[in-house]
Amino acid sequence: MSDFNQYLSACQQRINSFLTDQLNNDQARLERLFSAMRYSVTIGGKRVRPLLAYAACEALNGQPAQADAVAGAVELIHAYSLIHDDLPAMDDDDLRRGQPTCHKAFDEATAILTGDALQALAFGWLASLGEYAPATRLHMVQILAHAAGPQGMVGGQAIDLGAVGEKLDLATLESMHRHKTGALISASVQLGALASGQASEPQLKALAQYAESIGLAFQVQDDILDIESDTSVLGKRQGADLARDKPTYPALLGLQGARDLASQLRDQALDSLSGFGTGAERLRQLADYIVQRRF
Repeated sequence: MSDFNQYLSACQQRINSFLTDQLNNDQARLERLFSAMRYSVTIGGKRVRPLLAYAACEALNGQPAQADAVAGAVELIHAYSLIHDDLPAMDDDDLRRGQPTCHKAFDEATAILTGDALQALAFGWLASLGEYAPATRLHMVQILAHAAGPQGMVGGQAIDLGAVGEKLDLATLESMHRHKTGALISASVQLGALASGQASEPQLKALAQYAESIGLAFQVQDDILDIESDTSVLGKRQGADLARDKPTYPALLGLQGARDLASQLRDQALDSLSGFGTGAERLRQLADYIVQRRF
């Protein structure tokens, strides 16, 4: 595990350096906006989505530099979603990654604009990847748009907000989280694979199956941690989902049932990689990491 931990650290440092370099500003009137953008993107985080993008690129013999922009783009979309998710009109949270949420550190209007700016910037990065053919860049933009929009993350969030206080069945809960959390995780893997420049259709299909399983496993583990962990470790309010009477896997399946489901989904993800060689070892390790993490 020490080798994997070094890999995690190296990828996290790489994406953090890339994001810091890219979020610069030379216009004084925009400095508050850019300060909020840098604050929201660089104050921490596990960087799971960029990690998956790098690992998928590596699984197809790509180099880390090829995945920098796609890894950065998915992290910008993720950061924007957290900013808006934390707003008073949504989940009304005051703590994220152990720090005040964007609307608390700045103000609500700035937080809204910060999320808007990060979303637009993410698509701009993909559209500007001149080293790829126009058709590949268009495919990348389409993947991210689908994952971030009404058929993905935003749609899942809408379902989530409408489900507070309701008793959902397992199929509905799964559908919600495949949209809300799983879609962007799936996009991370697909974009990393495309960034390698060597992805075949069968490989993309297998990686999509991997991502679908591990994306749902990520959310199941999040629900478990909302019960088992504490605020100082999570970096956000522990028990927030329970307090809001939000539907979760432990509420529906029990804590042990949720743990079992996370393990089953991890195993499904690993099975999807059976046709890959040692190059996909980081993806396999990330599958274990996602269901074993404590924050």
